[in-house]
Amino acid sequence: MSTGETTQRLSKGASLLRVAIAYVAAIGVAAAWLYAGPDTAHLWLDSLIADLLATLVIFGFSRAYRNSSFYDAYWSVVPPLFAVYWWTEAGPDADQARIWLVLVVVWFWAVRLTANWVYAFPGLHHEDWRYPLLRERAGKAEALVDLMGIHVVPTLQVFLGMLPLYVAVTGLTRDLGWLDLVAFAVGVGAVVLEWAADVQMYRFAATKQPGQAMDRGLWGWSRHPNYLGELTFWVSLALFGLSASPDDWWWIFVGTAAMLAMFLGASIPMMEQRSLERRPEYADVVARVPMLFPRPPRRVRAGA
Repeated sequence: MSTGETTQRLSKGASLLRVAIAYVAAIGVAAAWLYAGPDTAHLWLDSLIADLLATLVIFGFSRAYRNSSFYDAYWSVVPPLFAVYWWTEAGPDADQARIWLVLVVVWFWAVRLTANWVYAFPGLHHEDWRYPLLRERAGKAEALVDLMGIHVVPTLQVFLGMLPLYVAVTGLTRDLGWLDLVAFAVGVGAVVLEWAADVQMYRFAATKQPGQAMDRGLWGWSRHPNYLGELTFWVSLALFGLSASPDDWWWIFVGTAAMLAMFLGASIPMMEQRSLERRPEYADVVARVPMLFPRPPRRVRAGA
């Protein structure tokens, strides 16, 4: 029996166990590089290499089980671990108050997002619908697209988004200021926004009629409030970095811009096309509700 056939028989618990084993192996490889591997003399570069090595481990499991959803939780599992690692490597002059604030935000976000993934994950018989689509479009290059497009590129995007966190945690930075408090409020608010949006969607999905589109609550102000919350979280990390090192203003929001580009250029268009194909009412939602940044929904004139 092939691995692909085996995954069809796995329960959710058995599937989560295999994903957990993959992550323990990946984190073990990353830790081995950081604590026993060659030193590049740049903590951020050591961390990036460790991140990519861990990603390759997850990619190996994805290929072995023919399911790239092994990677899904990597997005939220790795940042808090790097945050703690960077904290342990920080010099004594790093502002501890800022570090505690940013750690609270990162761990709140990570625990919430990972728990949401565990709750929604049905098992290894299921794979995010976007991954087979990307592989099919790639033809003979499907393995390369799987490696780069589904695994490595997201890892690089998340690492880029984490660089302001790196600055805030490890650098000889300014003392805690008002912008740190703004960043903390923005970060906590972002997680709460994502949380509320996901809960509203789950409740809607449990009672919706076939073809019905979601346009209630937060989803009546933005077609993708969950993505808006995710983007806002990365804005909060950038604000922490800016407060810690204002001289780095010229690059500190690059990670946030990369996240916005991913949402606007890939994630949202794919979701929109799928919704338009599967839900006839969604075209009306598009006409009334803004795509990402919220505002009161428009009223469509009768006969328009």
